[in-house]
Amino acid sequence: MAEKTDYYEVLGVGKNATDDELKKAYRKLAKKYHPDLNPDDKVAEAKFKELNEAYAVLSDPEKRQRYDQFGHAGVDGQGFDPSSFSGFDGFGDIFEDLFGGFGGFGGSRSRGRYNNRPMKGRDIHYRLDLEFMEAAFGTTKTIQVHLEDNCHTCNGSGAKPGTSPKTCPRCHGSGVIQTQQQTILGTMMSQTTCPECHGKGTIIEEPCETCHGTGRETKTKSLNVNVPAGINTGEALTLRGEGEPGVNGGPRGDIYIQVSVKPHEVLRREGNNTFVTVPVTFGQAALGATIEIPTIDGPVKYHLKEGTQPNDVITLRGKGIPYVNRNSLRGDAFATIDLEVPRSLTEEQKTLNCQFDETTGEENYEKREVFCKKLKNLFN
Repeated sequence: MAEKTDYYEVLGVGKNATDDELKKAYRKLAKKYHPDLNPDDKVAEAKFKELNEAYAVLSDPEKRQRYDQFGHAGVDGQGFDPSSFSGFDGFGDIFEDLFGGFGGFGGSRSRGRYNNRPMKGRDIHYRLDLEFMEAAFGTTKTIQVHLEDNCHTCNGSGAKPGTSPKTCPRCHGSGVIQTQQQTILGTMMSQTTCPECHGKGTIIEEPCETCHGTGRETKTKSLNVNVPAGINTGEALTLRGEGEPGVNGGPRGDIYIQVSVKPHEVLRREGNNTFVTVPVTFGQAALGATIEIPTIDGPVKYHLKEGTQPNDVITLRGKGIPYVNRNSLRGDAFATIDLEVPRSLTEEQKTLNCQFDETTGEENYEKREVFCKKLKNLFN
């Protein structure tokens, strides 16, 4: 007797595979080797039986434990039995997914996938452009979205007012037609969409004149959107239940609003902090002066100390952007000093500047002093 292949190898998974990984592997291979998709292929038939045997053992926690401990000897005679295939929970779901309605075996009934089951309505996606300050402090915006909504005449039924949809006489409201097939695994139930009602389970004898039986019409919907303070580009807002209506009693879809914030003329945002570059004159930096630093709250007066250097950074705590839904907590505002040198000087200004340089000792220029020492050491 030929030695059996390791069940984990049959499914192509590791010994630590989760239940989801087992089901995913089985689903993929079962579709590949299913006899109905490979008629008269003995190799595929044998492979399919092997797959079923492996999955029947590994999907059962007790059998899997015995198999892991004793190998095939621990489950021989307790593995796969085609006549009892319907007893394995999960096989029906797998074959529904694979073949759109192949259900139970041995005469069992599949739950199937009906077109008349309740389904959530379609979601709507909308882009909302905000000004920098609108995003910083929050605002209320009115948006208009175009969607398919319930017909105002028939209220979404599709039937002429005073009438109602009738139960389909062919499928009796199920939306599917069931047939039986004899396979090597026993009796297989096959489900197909009812051709009479197209899976809806109902038939409209007198359609609505407004929507022509669809139950839908295109509408423009105006909605007020509360934008929280601190929102930023890439973040989204969700309006639950404001999308298109559901099908067969399902819930309405949602509206997802993608936010895009326009840049500010002066401020730059990173997270909840703001950044700005403030130009100052030589005199202001050297002697100290009161300057104005832009923030989202307006200009803030700040006194520069004497000897302020280029690229010095001033930090204003709590003057940045509020955190979403935590308005009491805000980021910081950072200002970088940009020392601006005059492009032209009068003769008098040049003379005064030369006198200033001549009377200013090297000890007042820390960076220059360090540089000169390094340069001297380099060439000595």
